[in-house]
Amino acid sequence: MNVSNCRGCGRLYNAVTNTRLCPQCVTKLENKFSEVKEYLRENPNSSINKVSSEMDVSVKQIKQWVREERLIFSNTSVGGIECEQCGKIIRTGRYCNECKFKIATNLMSALDHPKVELPKSSGHEHDRMRFLQNEE
Repeated sequence: MNVSNCRGCGRLYNAVTNTRLCPQCVTKLENKFSEVKEYLRENPNSSINKVSSEMDVSVKQIKQWVREERLIFSNTSVGGIECEQCGKIIRTGRYCNECKFKIATNLMSALDHPKVELPKSSGHEHDRMRFLQNEE
């Protein structure tokens, strides 16, 4: 049993996931997300600071939802968040499209390394592994 203190309220809870929040705080956060999402439907071009003050949620939390791709800056928005790799302003996620492509290319090239071939067995008896017997 992994008992931890909730990062939100400080209560002890059985930590089953890596959220570091108790189930009650997770529920409150999800309800707050639903409220913010509804607010953004009604006010699509609101800035992060305006949403933060109007909805009583931290800018950090809003940016976290954007990084998780749960919220997206509109096409007409002048704001955004920075790509974690190059610093370019993006509308959602952690990386810009160019950095995503580079990361994917690097991963694919790592998978394409030539495979090491094992020497082929000649099938002769002397090529086989031998086991010693314990003489007691």
